[in-house]
Amino acid sequence: QVQLVESGGGLVQAGGSLRLSCAASGRAFSSYAMAWFRQAPGKERLFVAGISWRSSKTFYEDSVKGRFTVSRDNAKNTVSLQMNSLTPEDTAVYYCAAGYGSGSFYYPASENYDSWGQGTQVTVSS
Repeated sequence: QVQLVESGGGLVQAGGSLRLSCAASGRAFSSYAMAWFRQAPGKERLFVAGISWRSSKTFYEDSVKGRFTVSRDNAKNTVSLQMNSLTPEDTAVYYCAAGYGSGSFYYPASENYDSWGQGTQVTVSS
């Protein structure tokens, strides 16, 4: 397994931007599929974005397409989520996840991931 630590959350006004980062430690980070999930109070944890191990493929939940961008730097063992045009509906705890797998059906399923970070709070005020 890989250990994951998220950072970069905070309070931002609607229309603003935040960049989340996830630092990984452990072996073979570059071979993992990586993803971001989020969980709002009282709701289930939902897929936000995913990126393949070579960054050749990215996947997004429909509501964040065109606003969020996921990227990774395998040399630095990090994965990032650039979030623009934020709305109050984006308020949640954001989690970084790592797993082995591929394909569009793999990324959105939280049960496919072996490692999770502790989460970082993102709050968007109206």
